[in-house]
Amino acid sequence: MKYLLIAVACLIWMATNVSAQVIPKYDLGGASKPQPQLKLSAKEGHYKRVHQTSLRMILRGELVPTQEFLEKYLVKNPQDAETSYMLGILHAQAGRIEDATASMNKALKLGLPAGRLIAGPREVLKPLAETDLMKALIKEHSNRLVHGPLVGNVSGSTASFWVRTATRTSVQVSVSNVGGAEVIATSQSVESNPQEDYTAVATVSGLEPNTEYAYTVKLDGTDCVPENKQQFRTLPAKGAASKFVIAFGGGAGYVPPNERMWNTIGSFDPHAILLFGDNVYIDDPESVVMQQYTYHRRQSRPEWRNLTARSPVFTIWDDHDFSTDDSWGGADIDIPFWKKDWVFPIFRQNWANPGYGGGDEQPGCWYTFHIGDVDFIMLDCRYYRTSPKNKSGEEKTMLGPVQKKWLKEQLTSAKGTFKVICSSVPWDFRTKGDSKDTWNGYKEEHEEILSFLESEKIEGVVLMSADRHRSDAWKISRPNGYDLYEFNSSRLTNQHVHPTMEKKGAIFSYNEPQSFGLVTFDTTADDPQVTYEVVNIDGEKPHSLTVRRSELKPKD
Repeated sequence: MKYLLIAVACLIWMATNVSAQVIPKYDLGGASKPQPQLKLSAKEGHYKRVHQTSLRMILRGELVPTQEFLEKYLVKNPQDAETSYMLGILHAQAGRIEDATASMNKALKLGLPAGRLIAGPREVLKPLAETDLMKALIKEHSNRLVHGPLVGNVSGSTASFWVRTATRTSVQVSVSNVGGAEVIATSQSVESNPQEDYTAVATVSGLEPNTEYAYTVKLDGTDCVPENKQQFRTLPAKGAASKFVIAFGGGAGYVPPNERMWNTIGSFDPHAILLFGDNVYIDDPESVVMQQYTYHRRQSRPEWRNLTARSPVFTIWDDHDFSTDDSWGGADIDIPFWKKDWVFPIFRQNWANPGYGGGDEQPGCWYTFHIGDVDFIMLDCRYYRTSPKNKSGEEKTMLGPVQKKWLKEQLTSAKGTFKVICSSVPWDFRTKGDSKDTWNGYKEEHEEILSFLESEKIEGVVLMSADRHRSDAWKISRPNGYDLYEFNSSRLTNQHVHPTMEKKGAIFSYNEPQSFGLVTFDTTADDPQVTYEVVNIDGEKPHSLTVRRSELKPKD
């Protein structure tokens, strides 16, 4: 009976929600009707929100006030390509095809990548499908990628390559030695298709560890443009002592002036990039169109494409990618309805991770991967989280029973010199005051996990996290074990910033300007060590912390 009532409630919500997956039929003759005025709140005024809010109103059919707002915004920001693009969507929905085409041409002249028009979201750009502009762009991209390639799921012997194409296309990746013409490994052919938003992931195996390779993407059997081969590097072999560098962070809202952050990260040539959530800021789980739009605008950026074509990306999500601010999904697999049927498949479409929770039967974004003799355990802190305010006596959990059991199994079986547990939200209770959105809202489960490390004598654990719009280092004192160090960073591109926390006990705390974490592992040293450096968007390093392996074991 309980689930029947929940299901009925979900159906009612679907029926009444104005920005659901199906785009509504608009009453476009309402220019003479009273129209609401589009005003942005303080948060909506951030650039990453301006066009999302406009798109949301377009989806609701509120075209007149949205057009007025966008035109005024364009007067103040005449070089803003995104505003012209959004006006093109609005005109297309109103049936004004010439105006829509003119707006899109203006956006292209202002620097909007052509892939933005092809990718869409295609549902809102259907009215432009038969225009000369769209036909020309589709033809031009018959042997070009719309988005990607993005390298992911790299190990010592394999690598996966994510792409988006203009039409249904067979995709294959060939790998050769740098400077060599002979192909040494080729993926199986995979197909991009509309059900997956024209994305595909091709995987190459049989590679050597810690080796530089060149690769070429083929579309329908032909090398795609540009013809210059891309390069990537496999990771050190699992279990091998090694020295390597990773970059990590979160808080990557779309802000064009700050997209140069991806160039800064690339200048350090990390072996891997770990994104811990709030990767694109969707905040609209009911709208597939909004989710696609938000991914597309990041994936089209040349800075992002250049970085991810070389450095492999490993991701999890947080609240703004999963749902809305400080949200939780609850214990059930498919309630609320959007969690499995809409949000999770779109997340999976847009990355090339090594795994996705427990598969279709227990979906999520948790998984493990390895670089040399360092184990990385990536957690899903949203999908199965229950309300932190639950007073009914039911267990409050961030991970859910299946994932928590899996986490303990991974920790007991991990053999790495360091074991890195990656959470989208901070571990230290001091990071966000009295907020229950961090592990502060799940103290019993937090203690259960940390006590498990002690009871099972698991050494070498390092904690990493994101969520707070700054870069911090914390030490969590454990009287019955060893002190745990946490590296936290989540202001990759965001405008919005959170106050620093030195007075609250942080080892260091940095919030101006944007920054990321650069972490160097050296397990070849007599006393293996890990060094966390804060790097800002200009490449400066204001803070660093080194932790040695000898510190990460129980005190004598």
